[in-house]
Formats: sequence, structure tokens, C-alpha cells
Amino acid sequence: MKKFNSPLEAFLYWEKSSPDQIFLQQFHEGKAQALTFKQSGQEIRRIARAIKKKNLAPNSKIALLSKNCKHWVMADLAIMMSGYISVPIYPTLVAESIKPIIEHSESNLLIIGKLDDYESQKDAFRNIPKISVEQYGIYENETWESLLKSNEPLQEISLPDPQNLITIIYTSGTTGIPKGVMHSHRNFSNATFNISMTLSLPEHPRYFSYLPLSHIAERIGLEMGAISQGGTLTFAESLDTFASNLEATQPDLFFAVPRIYAKFQEKILEGVSQKKLNVILNIPFLNTLFKKKLKVKLGLSRAKYIASGAAPLSVNIMKWYKKIGIEIIQAYGMTEDCIISHCNLPGFNKIGTVGKFTYGATAKLSEIGEICVKNDCLLLGYYKNPKETAEVFDKDGYLKTGDIGEYDHDGFLTITGRAKDQFKTDKGKYISPAPIELAVSKNTDIGQVCIVGMGIPQPIMLVVPSVTGKNKSKTELNESLLKSILEINPTLDKHEKIEKAVVMKEDWTVENGLMTPTFKIKRSQVEKIHMPMYRSWFDAEGRILYE
Repeated sequence: MKKFNSPLEAFLYWEKSSPDQIFLQQFHEGKAQALTFKQSGQEIRRIARAIKKKNLAPNSKIALLSKNCKHWVMADLAIMMSGYISVPIYPTLVAESIKPIIEHSESNLLIIGKLDDYESQKDAFRNIPKISVEQYGIYENETWESLLKSNEPLQEISLPDPQNLITIIYTSGTTGIPKGVMHSHRNFSNATFNISMTLSLPEHPRYFSYLPLSHIAERIGLEMGAISQGGTLTFAESLDTFASNLEATQPDLFFAVPRIYAKFQEKILEGVSQKKLNVILNIPFLNTLFKKKLKVKLGLSRAKYIASGAAPLSVNIMKWYKKIGIEIIQAYGMTEDCIISHCNLPGFNKIGTVGKFTYGATAKLSEIGEICVKNDCLLLGYYKNPKETAEVFDKDGYLKTGDIGEYDHDGFLTITGRAKDQFKTDKGKYISPAPIELAVSKNTDIGQVCIVGMGIPQPIMLVVPSVTGKNKSKTELNESLLKSILEINPTLDKHEKIEKAVVMKEDWTVENGLMTPTFKIKRSQVEKIHMPMYRSWFDAEGRILYE
């Protein structure tokens, strides 16, 4: 694997050495639109020239608001090529959340790509110059297409100093105000090199991108992976076409968050009942044929690595997938460490853990069990926040992750909770909710769960039923939830035992602010809404209640 000093250097290398290799492929109106490295380079160079003509001050920030698409990647490279710093913004954020990012980052240009509800977001950036993409029905004073026509490709390109800032990523954290994580060109190059040394992928690998590129895992693992390895990055057209687009792509690596795997499982069981599936898996010939056809249908027939991250994946779901011939490997990383931390690998996969150190990383546990990581791509700091920057590193330069974990005798890491998520019941003893939530989530009737208990004698679980759970009668769902409580309570300490379950009346979603854009529950928001009801729920009769 060739090591580059910056993503831009890597792109220019492939543009020259493999000009006809397909770099970006996007499904649009049912057809796959492909751009080679050479064709992409021509567009990027024209947009970079247009940006340079604006004579922005050195180190200016350029915000990027778009769903995943070819223009996201080309805009990112054009920002690098013009010598500026990108500020990616989650495309699902509402105007009230976008505005403070624009203001705090001091962005003085915004590139707008593919969005679902641009009109509702406009108030966040009325006073900033904008470039929009006509293909997605957004027409600002300057558009991508018009700039392509009025600018010649930039020829003289200066490679960036590897130590210079490449981006500011505002975290999608489950608590608190987002912080701007600063990374350098060298950090991104080191991260992609470390991943390539951890995973063995074929030359010019195929990637399928659908999770937000604003998130570090998608950006480093897929966008930067394709740029550094001369790969092809394919984008789904929409949620409705996701399954068929993935099937048509058959990527070499597939990365998803736990919620995606739970949805896949639901879809499979809609077509084949668990009872029928058990019969098929017990017949040797049918077993092999079924697994092969299923992998093709899911788009995973070529995938050497099928990975999960961003939040814990249920052990039961992983075991269920393994029975149908799909081995999911869990990985662990953060925006702050460029996701270079821990990973399982096929053949070296301990279910329930997040694996061992990845190439280029080392870690240790603090006195309280906090996971502390060190690598050659740690954040430069938090933008305009020296206090938080100083606090995130320990005296030896390790990143303090805020996660609590433990290593087994083979060196595999298990995350047992988040320091800030711990809470006390009125008995005064701390409870770590994550392990309990993970154990409860093996019940396929449960879609989302949050263990809470501030100010009451025993914890209760707030539950959003899965599609399977919602299709059951109230009596059946009550029995299912009570069974989960009765099964898990004997494994818990006295002060941890779940008193009852409360079924929520609506899902927790990104849109209603109760999940992050990467589908992690925003515990602080869930608690803020429901904490006033804890005591009345606890005192109410019955063990299964409804909001």
C-alpha cells in the first residue's frame, strides 16, 4: 500500500496513473452515473478555480451541506485543491442546529448538494455566499453547473503542508453542544494507511456509501479509502432504492450501524419465518444454496469485511447472522482518533467485543477503567476551545475517550458503558445502562431501549417496539417484555434490577431530535422529556406500562 502525505496527493496520483478507473458512481433516476478519476478531476479542478477566484482569506472555512452523493466528494476535494478547510454538516440537521456551526466555524462559503428539505434549513445561512447543485433542484445565485461552464480546470496545484488543517468536524454526540474536532491532512492520510494495513482489500476496491459522509467513519473508511486506494465509491439514490442499489454494487467492504442490521433482519424474517429458516438451515444442500442467494440479494456476496460500529450491536443479532453465513465484525473508534482504535477481523472475531488494537494504535485503561487511545492521527484539538482540548488528553498524550471498558486475557476489548451515562437511583448506587440495554435488546420485539432511574428506587426501561413488536397484540407484547425483564434480572445486582417497562408512543428518530444522525439514542434528550414521569410510572400498578 502506497502511503501519501495528504488525500489530495493520493487523488492526483490516481488521476494520473489510473485516469479511466471509475472513481464515483451514483444511482440517479434508476441509472448508475459513473465518473472516472480523470472526469472527476476535471470537475474538481473547475470548481477549485471558481473557489480560488473568490480570494478568501488564508485558512478560510467552507461549509458543506449535503446528503451522500458524488458532489459531496468532489466538493471536498475542490476545497482541498483550493487550499481551504472543510466544515461538513449533517444533512438532516434543522436550521437551529446548523446556524451555530456556521457561526462558530466562521465559514464564509457554503456548498449545497443533495437535500431532502432545503427550504426548512435556509434560515441558518441566509447571509453567506452559496454554491448549489442544480441536479438536486436547488438554485442559488451560483450553481455547480454554471461554474463548470465558466471556469477552466485549475492546472497549477500546490500540495498542502501535511500538518495543516484539512477539516473541522462537529461531533454528533449524544450529550452536550457539538465540538469542532480539528484534523490535519497528515491525520487523514495516516488513518487510511493504518486501515489498509489492518484490512486486506483488493486493488481498486468497491465501496458503497450511504451513512452520512459528515461522520468520521464513513469519511475515513469509505471516502478516504477510495481516494487513497484508487477505489470506486458508489452512492445509493434513496432509501427506497437502497436495497437494489446495494445488490447492484456488491461492495468489497460493507459498513453499517446496528440499526441497519436490525432492519435487515426484520426484512429477512418478513420473507422467511424463523421457523422456516431453521428448517432450511438444517438441510445441508438447501443451507448452502440459501446462504449464497441471500448474500447476493443483500449485496454482500463480494464483501470481505462486513462491519458494524458507532454503537453496540446485540450479541444475539451477531449470532443470528453468523448462522445464515454472515460474519459481522464490530469496530470501535471516535471522531477524535480518526476511528483508528480497535477492530475484530474475520477468523479473529470475538462476538460481544470490539476487537484488538488496529494497526498504528495502542490503548490503556485509566484507574477508573476509562479507555485511553494513542495513534498517529489524533485530533489537533477542538476549534476555539483550548479548555476542552487540554482536558481530552492525559499526561502521556493519550486520548481520553469517555468510554469505560475492560480487556480479556486475549486482548479483546469490551465496552461496558459511558462514564457520563452512569446514573444513580435514589439508593445512591451507580448503574451503567449500556450492558443492560445490550442484553435486553436481544428481544426482537424491542427496537430501541433506554434504561433510566434517576430519583426512583429501581431502574425502569423505556422501550420503542420494533416492527415485529408493533405487529403483536398488546397482550403478546406485554408478555414478551415481561419475559425479558424476568430473564435479565437474575443476572443483575440488586440495585440494577429492572422494575418495569414503559412502552413509548412514538419512535426515537433523528427528525424528532432523540437520535443522532448515526442512530445513537440521545440519552440526555430522552431523559429531559421523560424524567418528570419516572416517579408516577414507578408508583403505577403493573410492570408493563404505556406512555
